[in-house]
Amino acid sequence: MTRGPVEPEQIVAPSREDPVVAALSPAVGGQFGTHAGRHPWWTPVRVLLAMTAVVFALGMVQKSGCYATNWTDEKVRYAQMCYSDLPYLYVGRGLAEGAWPYSPETAERYQVMEYPVGISYWAWGTAAITHLISGADTETRSGLPPDQLWSADGVRDEVLVFVVVNVLGFAALALLSVWLLARVDPRRPWDAAAFALSPALAMTAMVNWDILAVVLVAGALWAWARDRPLLTGILIGLGVATKLYPLFLLGGILVICMRERRWRDLALSAVAAALAWLVVDLPAMLTGWEEWQVFWTFNSDRGPDLGSIWLVLAQAGDLTISAHTVNQVSWLFFVCWCLGVAAVGLRAPETPRLAQLGFLIVAGFLLVNKVYSPQYVLWLLPLAVLARPRWRDQLIWQGAELVYLAAVWWYLGGFLTAGAGDDQPFYWYAILIRLAGELYLIALVVRDVLFPHHDPTRALVTPPLEPEPALRTR
Repeated sequence: MTRGPVEPEQIVAPSREDPVVAALSPAVGGQFGTHAGRHPWWTPVRVLLAMTAVVFALGMVQKSGCYATNWTDEKVRYAQMCYSDLPYLYVGRGLAEGAWPYSPETAERYQVMEYPVGISYWAWGTAAITHLISGADTETRSGLPPDQLWSADGVRDEVLVFVVVNVLGFAALALLSVWLLARVDPRRPWDAAAFALSPALAMTAMVNWDILAVVLVAGALWAWARDRPLLTGILIGLGVATKLYPLFLLGGILVICMRERRWRDLALSAVAAALAWLVVDLPAMLTGWEEWQVFWTFNSDRGPDLGSIWLVLAQAGDLTISAHTVNQVSWLFFVCWCLGVAAVGLRAPETPRLAQLGFLIVAGFLLVNKVYSPQYVLWLLPLAVLARPRWRDQLIWQGAELVYLAAVWWYLGGFLTAGAGDDQPFYWYAILIRLAGELYLIALVVRDVLFPHHDPTRALVTPPLEPEPALRTR
């Protein structure tokens, strides 16, 4: 991998390398030419940032129906697919009165935040900014029953401010994510375009706080590509404190370090990740140990839920599948999956890239997870666009995700009910389509690892343009 600055002619041009982009390029003037890409301002990274801003803005517009109704109209939020957890958790987790998420007093009045501490800190901080902007008097609300907060003075207006404050933060994180992904391989900044232009990003980035972990995963990929294992570990640790899945990047690092005998880098990354996680979690542990444990017990006690293959088996087969059974089988499958990924990585002719191994591990976790929420596509997105940088494959995979995204909102809105009971086969098929799209991308990444000549990033140089035919003179 080329490190440091590269010359414009060293940058891989998708219109000359990717069949889909090449086929579409005549609509915008043809393939990348020998004198293109030399504008002093419009560098590839800045173009990618502009793309991300436009796509994210479109995502905000797509949520305007819910914003206009303050997320109170159930038909709108599901029919227009603009649902978000943010407004409901602002009231339902004590954020409207500025309550610290890990206080025992908060737990007496509200359900404890069921997310890792990074998300809870962010939500609490953005709630404080909301109160500052709106001039809210949070002390007067402490005596109100929680179920009356929605009707308290100013709360509904604050909900809109809270959502805007969070979404602006999410937009900044999306831009930072693209900037980091574009710099993982200086020769291939355009690989990040599949993230910047992702319809999945536009549709799901505002559903929950998952993009906080996404930017940390992008940062870890960037730091590892720069041979900075300590920083990689810190970013992974911060990611685990925000969402569990960044932990799985350490599995990819383990395989790479075993192949290359980089034991010091492995130790630095692992220890830094553990310490970073501990430092971030300590305030929550010290102020509310039982409240801090809610995330772990909540997930352990949860049964088959939205988007999972377990839900299909339970509903279609009219089965009762306990949380204990799901926990045992899913973790057994995941351990076997990780061993399989390790075997593939160790047997590969060349050392796999961290994005490839990370994608395979996270994808395996999601395949049998007890819940596969709509926004979990963001977990895979930064890994997928670097693991398999081909537009055809990205479009197939993200297309399957969009089918599921429409189906889950219509399912929750009750628009898919075919008859009596909960028999909603269209939703089951959408789950299977989503899993099929994921398996398709998994198969291609495994092939790229085992047969590196299929991996687009292994090409050392961009193929030269064919000389244009000489102009005829009359």
